Order: sequence, then C-alpha cells, then structure tokens
Amino acid sequence: MNNKHLLKLMDLSTEEINEILNLADQLKYEKKNGIEHHLLKGKTLGMIFAKSSTRTRVSFEVGMYDLGGQALFLSSKELQIGRGEPVEDTARVLSRFLDGIMIRTFDQKEVETLAEYGSIPIINGLTDFCHPCQVLADLQTIREYKGSLEGKKLCYVGDGNNMANSLIVGGIKTGMKVAIACPKDYQPDAEIMKWASENGDFLCTDNILEAAAGSDVLYTDVWASMGQEGEAEERKKIFKDYQINDSVVAVSNEGVMVLHCLPAHREEEITAKVFEEHANEIFDEAENRLHAQKAVLVKCMVD
Repeated sequence: MNNKHLLKLMDLSTEEINEILNLADQLKYEKKNGIEHHLLKGKTLGMIFAKSSTRTRVSFEVGMYDLGGQALFLSSKELQIGRGEPVEDTARVLSRFLDGIMIRTFDQKEVETLAEYGSIPIINGLTDFCHPCQVLADLQTIREYKGSLEGKKLCYVGDGNNMANSLIVGGIKTGMKVAIACPKDYQPDAEIMKWASENGDFLCTDNILEAAAGSDVLYTDVWASMGQEGEAEERKKIFKDYQINDSVVAVSNEGVMVLHCLPAHREEEITAKVFEEHANEIFDEAENRLHAQKAVLVKCMVD
C-alpha cells in the first residue's frame, strides 16, 4: 500500500483492494471462531475526530483491541489542531507517540498533510471528499452475498457526496459496473467521473430508473450529510424523487442487494419497507466495517 497509508481508494491498485478484502474475510472468520490474532500487539492507534461518529469510533476501538493493540480517542476539541496548531506540527508530534492515526475530518487536504509530514501510517476514517473504509466494508459485503464483484452492477442513488466518490472508485477498480442517479447540480467529483468513464463501465444520470435498471446492488445515503444540516429542508425538495423504493427495486435484477452506510432516514432516501426487507444485508455491511478496517490496520501498521 502507498507508504502504508489509506488516504483514498484511488491510491490503491486492484490487487491491493483484493488483498485487503481477502484479509478482512480471514480476520472475520477467525473472530467468529474465537481464533486470537494479536497482530498489532503493543501498538497504539490515535483516533482524531473532527466529525463525530458511532460506527467509526466503536469499530476502530474494538478492532485495535482484537488485534492486541489499543486505541486512543482524540476529539478535535481536546487537540491543539483545532486551536491554531498547524496540521504539519500535530503530525510530527503525534508521530513521536503513536504507531498510527485514524482521522475523521472535513477537509481531505488535512489527511494528506498528516501523511506528508508525519512518519506513521495515516488512515482516512472519512472526509468530505471520500470514505474509503466504508467502501471496503461495502465491497466485502457484496462479495459475501454475490460471490464476486467482477461484472456486477452497482447503482448509487442520491447525493454525489463522499460515499458516491468512493463507491465509484472502489467499484470500477474491482471490475463492477457503476451507475449514479443524482440531480444535475449534485453530481460526484468531476475528475473521479472522468476517470471512471475512461477506466470502466460508468453512467451518471438524473434518471433513477435508468440508473437502477439491471442492478445487482442498490446503494443510498442520507440526503444531507454531516455539516449540511442547514440545507436539509431544501435538499428534501431537491432529492424527493431519489429514493430507493419498490419501483426502483422492481427494475433491478432479481435478488438485488440493498445497502446503506447508515444512519438511515426512512421514507426519505429509502422506504421503511425496502430497508426492513434488506436489513440483514445492511447490518452485515455495518458489521463489516470492523473486519475491513482491521484488515486496513494490519496492512498499514504491521512492521
């Protein structure tokens, strides 16, 4: 992996993504069967949260514990990083104390700067630009249910946000067909879409049924992400037709999977009916955050 960081999926080769997924499957099997794997014994992960999160914090803390190490929760309220200390300095100081950093923040540049100036592995727990750990868990889940990724069609419905950006990259790099349905003014990152069109089977349209046709996996996310609460009401009007419901499921392939990175707003981006019919997949996906991230931790932090 790129200098043992996970900054964005674009940095990984197809082989590296598959290696992470294979290791995630192995670690999941071992955990389910009570086989200890203290691969990071004596290691400490610092977890910086500028954006709060239930799943990210719990899964990384439990993951480090499972791997024989420990995790240290650092909220940006308690760090100098939020009070004017440059990221460059924080990176160098924390590199003297810790063996790795997971950061969940707004600006992708902050993550890249930590990696540039620090001397320890940096893992992106989410930025406004991308969410690589979530998508690795998503790919693991799709593989579990569908057997393989190659040639399967993934359709994402909703805001062209960090999830859309990472799903496009993860999907195209693993040989999936990717379709995005979103309003014209809310498309994913233009460079990522250009890359996807040149490197795989990619479609971005404002027609949800066109995007969903023949899908093996339907995916959605909240209409207003963290930090966009002020736009929530306006977004409800703009996104009202971008919902995974029975009519969207109907144009997909038989046995279609439905995934959601959570938290879900029922009757907004997904109906309660469709959510509950696919709850097993959605909560397997949530669990797989633990296993996929443990694989990332091992790949990044093992000497």
